[in-house]
Amino acid sequence: MAMEERLHFFNNGNGGPQHPFPILIGKILPGKVHTVGLKPDCHVRPETAGPPGVGSAERVMAGAFKRCMMLCCTSKIVSKDEMAGESCEEAIASLTKLLSEKVEFSSVAAAKIKDLTAELHAISAKSSNPEERIKTGFTHFKNEKFNKNPDLYGELQKGQSPKFMVFACSDSRVCPSHILDFQPGEAFVVRNIANMVPPYDKTKYAGAGAAIEYAVLHLKVENIVVIGHSCCGGIKGLMSIPDDGTTASEFIEQWVQICTPAKSKVKAETKDLGFSEQCTNCEKEAVNVSLGNLLTYPFVRDGIMKKTLALKGAHYDFVNGTFELWDLNFKLLPSVSF
Repeated sequence: MAMEERLHFFNNGNGGPQHPFPILIGKILPGKVHTVGLKPDCHVRPETAGPPGVGSAERVMAGAFKRCMMLCCTSKIVSKDEMAGESCEEAIASLTKLLSEKVEFSSVAAAKIKDLTAELHAISAKSSNPEERIKTGFTHFKNEKFNKNPDLYGELQKGQSPKFMVFACSDSRVCPSHILDFQPGEAFVVRNIANMVPPYDKTKYAGAGAAIEYAVLHLKVENIVVIGHSCCGGIKGLMSIPDDGTTASEFIEQWVQICTPAKSKVKAETKDLGFSEQCTNCEKEAVNVSLGNLLTYPFVRDGIMKKTLALKGAHYDFVNGTFELWDLNFKLLPSVSF
């Protein structure tokens, strides 16, 4: 069903500038904007409940804003481009503030405001203007999270003490903070192509080594989790590299070959499977290779032996909405000198 391309705004009732936020009735999409004014003889006044037939939500909104919500007052149509000074994030912020302050709103009115805010967020997310999208995103974060959690963000000013270090893919569909609902300060995250952990190498992989060292020795994380995922392009690239090792890219194929042992194992053990199924198997096996590579870092081995650190593998399937988590039982013995 097509949505009505309308936004409803109020002016100040005295011919002045419009109030900076959209008011319910109808659906929203970029397009034209209804400007709702209050006629001198308007039947909806703040001291009245409204005429017969006026919905409860509209009556509440009319009373709250001292403006009419009825079509009798929707006299002027202007294009959205003419709405100088208005922006999506201002509308969202105003609606959010309204919902938090007007406790007398009925459940119907409150639900409509929430729906309207959600639609504005959806429109904003699809904005072709990158600056507007970033501004809107931060405004939402500031209003919905930062301002509503002063204790949390006050503590974070003092430092961080995450319990998790997470290796995740750079894929835009698999943000670990989103899928695992990590709050700020909970997880120290490293993201790269195909969520791979390279072996200990001060020269080739200093960046990964620095992150692991900082997490284990300074932040004292208790768990390192490597999360693979479905439809991973990096794993598909690894599985597609010819047996002679020839590559077509400057960086990607060299990087994903960190998990060549996973590719070799999958190809040897799943010869009868199709390429897509082999890739799915490799997504998980590559996680195990990365867990093994973590053991090449002395401070990781030391943490595991002291039982202050645990390694976990995981796989997120965003096609089916599932998440697998597993442990590998490494039987480590203290080194002995002879």
